[in-house]
Amino acid sequence: AGTYHSPLTQIDTTNVERLGFAWQFTLDTSRGLEATPIVIDGVMYAAGNYGRVYALDARSGRELWRHVPVIDGPWARHACCDVVNRGLAVWQGRVYVGTLDGWLEALDARNGALLWRVDTLVGRERRLPYTVSGAPLIAGDVVIIGNGGADFGVRGYVSAYDLASGALKWRFYTVPRDPALGPQDQPHLEKAAATWDPKGLWHAGAGGTVWDGMAYDPGLGLVYLGTGNAAPYDWQ
Repeated sequence: AGTYHSPLTQIDTTNVERLGFAWQFTLDTSRGLEATPIVIDGVMYAAGNYGRVYALDARSGRELWRHVPVIDGPWARHACCDVVNRGLAVWQGRVYVGTLDGWLEALDARNGALLWRVDTLVGRERRLPYTVSGAPLIAGDVVIIGNGGADFGVRGYVSAYDLASGALKWRFYTVPRDPALGPQDQPHLEKAAATWDPKGLWHAGAGGTVWDGMAYDPGLGLVYLGTGNAAPYDWQ
């Protein structure tokens, strides 16, 4: 629920000292690892570099299956912070994961088979420096994914896809586009554009990417998005 609180009570101050090392699973990498595994019905699902997925027996650590996505290797040059992946989502027998080069994939939780794969990047044909490292968010009947790259000069947005088919349901931009291109592509951006310097460096993309940290309130039907990184960004 995005509360960062677990209601589980099996481990408490009376028995925590009994915790000990059980097993380890080697991912055979020296690259960055930043995801928290998800355990469902005795199966641990974990994300690795580039958007790889590992399914393990949570009791023994035995590998059940792994998924290694097909990646455009040179795309890794666009990643600010190594080829990390910050997590996946699991819902109704599917595992959802983003790949570093901007694809959203749905896998069969039983065997890792690829069910569908969609391109989430706007401007791929121009090789705009977007990447995807954040965890997808399940919100009602859609799965939502953002992206990174604002510090390299892109425009922030999130995209929502049908859980079963991967069809694009909607896209929400967090910042306006260059007014020289004409009216804004979404109504809320007209008011936003009025607050920006008309002489700004619009070619830098305007930033505001949602690279991770979304939350969904099912009671209100609202998605909360945190944005980060301005553009242009002074690395010095």
